[in-house]
Amino acid sequence: MDTVATASRRKYPNVLITGTPGTGKTTTAELVEAATGLKQIIVGDMVKEHGLHDGYNEEFDTYMLNEDKLLDEMEPMMAEGGKVVDFHTCEIFPERWFDLVVVLRSETHNIYDRLRNRGYSQKKITENIECEIMNVLIDEARESYREEIIWELHSDTVDQMEENISRI
Repeated sequence: MDTVATASRRKYPNVLITGTPGTGKTTTAELVEAATGLKQIIVGDMVKEHGLHDGYNEEFDTYMLNEDKLLDEMEPMMAEGGKVVDFHTCEIFPERWFDLVVVLRSETHNIYDRLRNRGYSQKKITENIECEIMNVLIDEARESYREEIIWELHSDTVDQMEENISRI
């Protein structure tokens, strides 16, 4: 199916906001929702609330995502358009769903502070900082979507976040 043709049939665009945990995805998505009227979808909350997982992994302190269940649940929402999706990964979503993919980046000391304040374990903080250092999310985005719809934006300061919202 032609990705551009699918996107052009939607009345409103879909935006994916992704990035390492602690880069400001949820805050950015909330502000985009307020500024544009696009409806925010926090995928992590949806996974928990609708049981779109295969249990909980104690070692990694996370739900084991069932991608098929998640994609089936999201497909009708994404087809209607007007969504801003907030999730820490992007490669699982079909390219046809999105008109814009925003990969938020942040300095590792900011990620560390934000995740520590959320009560993340040291192991989980370290994993996420390594993910940011190794460019995991921007590489995933580049492998999964057309380059012209990917924006890499920095999200360290309030000014940067406000600039990002204006740009989106």
